[in-house]
Amino acid sequence: MNNLTLVIANKNYSSWSLRAWLLMTQFKVNFQEIRIPLDTPETPALMNQHSPNRRVPVLKIGKLSVWDSLAICETVNERFLQGAGWPSNPDLRALGRSACAEMHSAFTALRSNMPMNCRRMVKGFKPDAATQADIDRIHTLLSDCLKQTDGPFLLGRFSIADAFYAPVALRL
Repeated sequence: MNNLTLVIANKNYSSWSLRAWLLMTQFKVNFQEIRIPLDTPETPALMNQHSPNRRVPVLKIGKLSVWDSLAICETVNERFLQGAGWPSNPDLRALGRSACAEMHSAFTALRSNMPMNCRRMVKGFKPDAATQADIDRIHTLLSDCLKQTDGPFLLGRFSIADAFYAPVALRL
């Protein structure tokens, strides 16, 4: 056992939690999972117990806590995947890192108007202009990634970029 614990929220509602979980699961990293239910009376105490910034996800490696999905994915890649979380080609790696950074810092209209909820189907949804612009940008970005390789994943084989964009596919 590598003494790894991933602290997450419900994967149906927390895209940030789902990203780290997808990467670790896809690459068969052995870890324990602690799920903190959100929006309950117990949530604040559980967050204080497990998370330095009172958010999820958090990866615990022994006494070390790594928070934030991007930091977790990079740490897992470095320590447990021998770099396999990114393509060996430096151009594809840079493209993937740029795509993940954009996901991490952008698409605010999409997040606001199309919250993560894997169990909910919305019929007749019409995005406003800002949300449609986010959707269009995501479509262009994903198309550009797929044009660089023969697939089947964004950068050829499953990578951190796929873990980052899978929750968006669920939203759409």
